Amino acid sequence: MEKYFAPSELIINEDGSCFHLHLKPEFLADKVILVGDPARVNTVADHFDTRECDVSSREFHTITGTYHGKRITVQSHGIGCDNIDIVMTELDSLANIDYASRTERKEHRTLTCVRIGTCGGLQPFTPTGTFVASVKSIGFDGLLNYYAGRNDVCDLKMETAFKEHMAWSPIKGAPYVSVADPELINQIAQDDMVRGYTISCGGFYGPQGRKIRIPLADPDQNVKVESFEYEGMKVCNFEMESSALAGLASLLGHRAMTCCMVIANRYAQEMNTAYKNTIDTLIQRVLDRI
Repeated sequence: MEKYFAPSELIINEDGSCFHLHLKPEFLADKVILVGDPARVNTVADHFDTRECDVSSREFHTITGTYHGKRITVQSHGIGCDNIDIVMTELDSLANIDYASRTERKEHRTLTCVRIGTCGGLQPFTPTGTFVASVKSIGFDGLLNYYAGRNDVCDLKMETAFKEHMAWSPIKGAPYVSVADPELINQIAQDDMVRGYTISCGGFYGPQGRKIRIPLADPDQNVKVESFEYEGMKVCNFEMESSALAGLASLLGHRAMTCCMVIANRYAQEMNTAYKNTIDTLIQRVLDRI
């Protein structure tokens, strides 16, 4: 029996586009570049040879076109793992659900998704300007815990080791460790990106150990994060989306990874506010390698 998706669950706009992204199935390429900032979509698409569509809705901006013969969709997702939940679910629905019948397609279509972002470096070897590829991501947000099968796509031994190292408080909810596609990591990171673990936080300030006017529940959080090591690799950076992206992609049968440019080094307490002038180098590398 075919699986049917009710209008209240899979919301399709009157023009046949998905609810939040306002994107129609025919405009989705197999290769997808994800960026947080809607304005950065144009920065990526400025490298395109042709453009098919340009759609904007809230923080979600989409352009599909071609780059050196490759058909690519560049999609903004805004800030946070909650937005990744929207974007990955709707992109997957465009690829694998027949919108006319509201049923799942018989043949699975696999998307290749690479997120290009910015992050805070956590190690002496990740100064500002470093490109970091997230091999595994530790989700502080708890998003993947709402989905069946999360244990099948997560590194449970690393989760245990991390919680023990951090003396993790259960009041925060269980962190999860999602795994990026290994072949895609090799394809994109090659030999000029630092490979390591990433922590995806549920906020920019307190969850990343920034104390402004409210005291932190764990003032030593970042010191413990910086010293965590598992299978010869350390946590290289903080950002806010990679855990949900890798985890949801694995559950949905897609290939995904995140690569970020370090714009602040928390270890050295340095910040590069002019990063928008240099992130185009990372964009170019991903376009060439995807």
